[in-house]
Amino acid sequence: MSKISKFLGATAIAGVAAAAVLPGVAGAQEKIRWQVPISFASTLTALGDTLPFVAEQLSAMSDGNITLQIAEPGTVVPALSIFENVSTGAIDAGYSWMGYEIGQVPASALFGATPFGLESTDFMAWMYFHGGRELLNETFAPYNVYPIPCGTISPEAAGWFKNEITSVDDLKGMKFRAAGIGGDIMGEFGMSVTLLPGGELYQALETGVLDATEFSLPTVDKQLGFFQVAKNYYLPGWHQPSTNQFLYVNLDVWNGLEEPTKALFEGACMAGMTYSIARAEALQGAVLKEFEAEGVQVRQYDDATLKAFYDATKKVMERKSAEDAQFGKVYASMMAFQEELAPWKEKGYLPRDWLRENVYEAQ
Repeated sequence: MSKISKFLGATAIAGVAAAAVLPGVAGAQEKIRWQVPISFASTLTALGDTLPFVAEQLSAMSDGNITLQIAEPGTVVPALSIFENVSTGAIDAGYSWMGYEIGQVPASALFGATPFGLESTDFMAWMYFHGGRELLNETFAPYNVYPIPCGTISPEAAGWFKNEITSVDDLKGMKFRAAGIGGDIMGEFGMSVTLLPGGELYQALETGVLDATEFSLPTVDKQLGFFQVAKNYYLPGWHQPSTNQFLYVNLDVWNGLEEPTKALFEGACMAGMTYSIARAEALQGAVLKEFEAEGVQVRQYDDATLKAFYDATKKVMERKSAEDAQFGKVYASMMAFQEELAPWKEKGYLPRDWLRENVYEAQ
C-alpha cells in the first residue's frame, strides 16, 4: 500500500470513529485548545473563511474536544509573521498563505503559488499523489514547522491599475504591491514592488502610495473596495494560478499529538481544500459582472504581454533554482508533473475558447 493510501485510509477511519455515537469514543479523544492566528480576516469570502470552516469540522468530529480559537490578523501576531511565530514556538499553530517567509525559506513561495504553474486541482493532485507532500515536509522540517495543506482558491487577478496597460513598457516605474515570486518577476519590468497587508491597500491606492496592486479573487477585491479607486482590472492570474494556504503547526507540538488527533487534522484540512476551491469557483463570475456595472474595465493581457511575463518567469526561476537547491528541487518536481499532465489537460477537457464561441455565447 502506498504512503498516500495509508494516509487517506487512516484519515477516513479516524473520521468515522470520531463521528460514531458509540459510548466512550469521544471521551477517548485528547483535548486540544489552540489559539490560531490567521493572515487574512475571516470576513474575506473564499480567502479568510476557510479555517473557521475547518475549526467547525474539527469540533464536530471530536465531539468538541478539539477547539481552534481563530485570532484575526494582528490581534496576536502580525499578519505576515505566522511562520516565524510557529517556528519559534511562540504559538502552537497559525494559518496563512505560504510564501511570506520567502526570505528565509525560498521554496515556500512555490507551495503558495507558482507563476505559470499548477492550478488548484493540479496542485492537489501533485501534493497528494505526486510527491508534493513529501517535499513540503522536507522543506519545513529544518524550521521546526509541520505544514498541512488546508485551503486552495482559484487564480488571483493579475492586478488593479489606474491606467490601461498597452505593453510591458507601461509598467516601468510603477509602484506595485505584490507577494511571492510574482513580485520578483514584476521587478524585472522596472516596477517598484512592495508588500503590504490587504487592509492597507485601499488607502495606498487612493493616496498614490501605490499605482497598482494585486491581491486576491474578485470577491475579496470587491470587499476591499479596489474598484472605487482603480478602474482597470487585469486577468488572467498568471502569477498565481492557484493560491494555497496551510495550517502551520509547531513540529514539536505536532509530534506530541496522538495519532487519531493527527488524522483528524489531516482530514479536516483536506475538507478545507475542497471547501475553499468550491466556494471560490462558485462566486467569481457574478462579481465580474458587478465590476462592469461599476464602470470597471475587466481586461485580459494579450498574448505578447503574457509571453513577456513567461520569459521573465523562466529567467527568475532559473536564478532562484541556482541560488537555492531546495527551491530547484521543488520547482523541478512541479514542472515534471505539469508536463506529464499536459496531454490530459489539453485533450481531456473542452477548450475554453470553443466553449465561449459555441456554448456561452449561444445561450
